[in-house]
This record gives sequence, structure tokens and C-alpha cells, in this order.
Amino acid sequence: MADTVREIERKYEADDDTRLPDLAGVDRVGTVVEAGTEDLDAVYYDTSGGRLAADGITLRRRTGGKDAGWHLKLPVAPGVRDEVRAPLSDTPPAELTALVRSRVLDGELIALVRLRTRRTVRVLQDTAGTPLAEVAEDVVSAHRPDGAVGAGKAGAGPAEAHWREIEVELLGGEGAGLLDEVGRVLAAAGVRPASAASKLERALAETGWGRGGAASPLTRSGERGAHGAGEAAGKAKSGAKGKRKAKSGAKSKSKSKGKGKGVGKGGKQEPTAGDVVLSYAREQVRVIIELDPAVRRDLPDAVHRMRVATRRLRSAFRSYTTVLDRAATRPIGVELQWLAAELGVERDREVLTARLRAGMAEVPGTLRLGPVDARLRIWSERRRVGARDQVLAVLDGPRYLSLLKTLHAFLAEPPLRKAAGRSAPEVVAKAVLKDYRRLAGRVEAALEEPTGQERDEALHGARKAAKRTRYAAEAARPALGGAAKKFAKRTKRVQQLLGDHQDSVVARGTLRELATQAQRAGEGGFTFGLLYGREEALAADRERALPDVWKKASRRKHRAALRP
Repeated sequence: MADTVREIERKYEADDDTRLPDLAGVDRVGTVVEAGTEDLDAVYYDTSGGRLAADGITLRRRTGGKDAGWHLKLPVAPGVRDEVRAPLSDTPPAELTALVRSRVLDGELIALVRLRTRRTVRVLQDTAGTPLAEVAEDVVSAHRPDGAVGAGKAGAGPAEAHWREIEVELLGGEGAGLLDEVGRVLAAAGVRPASAASKLERALAETGWGRGGAASPLTRSGERGAHGAGEAAGKAKSGAKGKRKAKSGAKSKSKSKGKGKGVGKGGKQEPTAGDVVLSYAREQVRVIIELDPAVRRDLPDAVHRMRVATRRLRSAFRSYTTVLDRAATRPIGVELQWLAAELGVERDREVLTARLRAGMAEVPGTLRLGPVDARLRIWSERRRVGARDQVLAVLDGPRYLSLLKTLHAFLAEPPLRKAAGRSAPEVVAKAVLKDYRRLAGRVEAALEEPTGQERDEALHGARKAAKRTRYAAEAARPALGGAAKKFAKRTKRVQQLLGDHQDSVVARGTLRELATQAQRAGEGGFTFGLLYGREEALAADRERALPDVWKKASRRKHRAALRP
């Protein structure tokens, strides 16, 4: 079983003349205790293209020191990483390789560089002897193992590199204020912050290693450039229409006001529709890939956030069909829908359980007849265990791996259409307004339905349309600014009201199931029936509130504000 340690540290560069200043008296430091010297030997693993290093992730096998073993470091924030540890073995352990699958895909993990470090440790303690931080002075030697990428190649750079550095790491979860104070004392002594975020980054740079593969799809370095979308869209033009465009030359360009890449204030190029939509899509892919290890580690809210990202990406494909080729994105959308459904089993259980528990807490004790809390707990726990196992099986399965590969390929070569090269405001505004018209039709149709199952289904359809419209407006914010932000906010109110209504529909189905189980066990279903009635009343209240909420959200002036 892997263990996780939160690592909060600052790194500094040192040279042969660097002397560590006296840190006693800094902030709450009472004494500085010599903790000895240790020799560490670490081999770092990555793909030949350096996919982990590109995203600031390190995987190493280290011997020596008090924490020998395999260490996977996942970035959390600047200077903060989660270190997931596993016992020593000859090959990378499965519990760690699973956590990097969304980056590595089916690539092979190989030894890239070996670091030998002689570490001198001092512990900063408060006046009571409680450890506050650890200061390590490291003398590092790095070299590329035989057979590593770039090793022995002409012009690859030196095979070895040597340097000194200082690390200051918090102990016991204390705040970053101590690190700030220590940093000021070190700066006064001439010690500089490290230019590299990790030893691996410096080792690869100083041994002349170059990535053998593409840049990370999570960064703009993997894109075509600031206005590559427009260039790519231009290549999509073909046939007689493309020939006529070529003949028109500069004259055509001068007359295409609002239909090409414009020049904004200060002479800067304005983003194209392709730039805006691809930026939004890239962000959703980034969230999916980065949350994969968080979902595997069962971190709070990880499943929900990953599911939302899949929905946002799929929604963008459906909304911005004039920018992205629907023939190419439709199959991806099908797979995203599948993934969202698989993730939704666990998330829906969490939401429903919380709703039912909250409702149960409002019922007076005199009306809580039978072991209703226990029955709800058993119902929820049985589904939690099964849902958790199912999510992990999905993330380890071939279909999910295929989807990840497809997403990487999509970002590397996005299927852009001609409109991708046009000025963003006009294109994205039309897409948002098209989704709005779809939403309006569904809301009006739902309001005409009589109360009952058909109306419930119609309102659920309107909810999904509201979510799509909201996501389209959120994607349009870089082009439409505050107008899109406000439009998304107003649409979200409609979505939330309809969502609360749908949650009530689902809750009533579960309460009916629980009441039936209780009845069969001879416990009686009175309390579950009481909650059913309350949910029914809540749904009716939301239905009564919808016309007013929709009237405010659908005012003509809100749509007019979106038009460039």
C-alpha cells in the first residue's frame, strides 16, 4: 500500500563558497540541531519523450536515507507536492504507474538520469524542541545511465553534471511563514532561489537531455501558436471556393471586416474563434488528465470535477460546430458521455446520500420510526463500494486509455473548420445564442406539459439544455468578456432550479425503494413516505418558481449584450 506525504519546500542554489547562515532565532526557531549526513542514490524514470517531466512530475527509485523506496511526486501548487511512496522493488510498482497512466498512456517508463547526493541535514526546532523545518545541504552528481535517451550521442551535452543546492522543507504541517523568514535570511547571505523546480529538471538540463517526443498537451507549447487556429483553418479551404479566395488576394482581406484575425489595441493580434474554443477545450482535457490520479487516490471532489470537465468538453464540441469539425468530434463526444456516466455512479450516490441525510435530520425524532438511519447508511455504503471499484476498473481499462490517446491526438491536430480563423466575438456569440434558442424551446415546452412524469422528463431536458448554454457562454468569455460572464451566471440560475427539481425526482425514486425494503423487513415505511411527500412539495415549488426565473434570464437585453 502506497503512503502519501505532503511536501512543502523551497530550493536554493549554492556554490563552493556558500556558507549556511545561523538560523537560530528566525521566526519561532529556538535551536538548530545537526542531524548528520546521508548518501542518497536515485534513478529517475520517465518516457523517452519526458511526458512526466513536462508536467512537473517525478518518479524515482531511491536508496539510502530514512525513506528509501519508490517516490512519485505530483505537483499541488508552487513549492507544494504530494509524494506518494511505495516499498523498494526492481521495477516501478503498479500502484504508482497507475497514477501516471493519464500522462504516460501505454508508453514505456525508462531510466533517464541517475542522481547521487551527499546530504547534510539540520533540523530547526522551536524552544520546546518541536521540529519545525529541515534544512538540507546537498552535493549532487548527475549522469545519464548507459542506454538512456541521449546518452553517448554526439552533441548531446556532458554525460555528467555536478552542483550544490539547499532545500528547506516544512515539518509538521506548519505554515509557509517560516519558509518566508528563512528565505529572507538566506537571501541576505547571498543565497539565490533555485532556477530549476527540481533536481531532475536541473539534471536533465545540465546533461544536455532533449525530449524525444512531443510537448505536453496540457501547455500552450503543444498548440500551433497564438494564431495557429486561423492558419489551420485556412488550410481547410478547398475546391473552387479556395481558388477564388486565392485570386482575390489582399483586396479580399481588406474587405473581410470582422471575418478574419483582427488587430486590437496596441497592434496586438486579436484571438480567433479557434484560439478561444481550443483554449477552453485544452483546459478541460488538462483537468481530466490531472484529476486522473486524484480520482484514483479517492481525493475529495475529484470524481465530480473530472465528470464536469468531461461534460464541458463534450458540450463545447456540440456548441461550436462551426469551429470544430463535428464529424471528428462526435465519436470523441460519445466516449466522453460514456466516461461521465461511469464517473456519475459514484458522484450521484454522494449527492443523493447527502440530500437524504439532510432531509432525515429535519424530521423530528417522534416521526423517525424504525431503523431508518441504519437502512440509509447500508443502502449508501453498498453502492459506494461497488461504485468505487467500478471507477477504478474504468480508469484501468482499454476504453479509457483509448479515449486519453484520442484527446492527446485531438489537441495535437485539432479538426478546425473555416470559421476557426475568423474573429472570435461574432462566431462564439452566434454559437451561444443558438444554444439559448434551443434552451428557450425546451423551457417553454416543459411549462406547457401537465404535472406528472412527462413534465418531469421535459424539465430534465431543459436542465441539460441550460447547462449546455451556460458552458458555451463560459467558453466565450475571453471573446465576449463581462456580457458572457453575466449570461452564464443567469443561465446557471435556471440550471440550478431545474437541477434541484431533477434531484427531487431521483430522491423520490430512492425513497420509494427504501420504503419498499423497509416494508418487506417488517420495519414500516412511514418516515420514508414522509420524506417522499416533502420532496414532492419541493418539486412543485420549483415548478412554480420557474416562470419567474426564466423571465429574468431570457430578457432580450441579455442576448443583445452578447452581439459584437
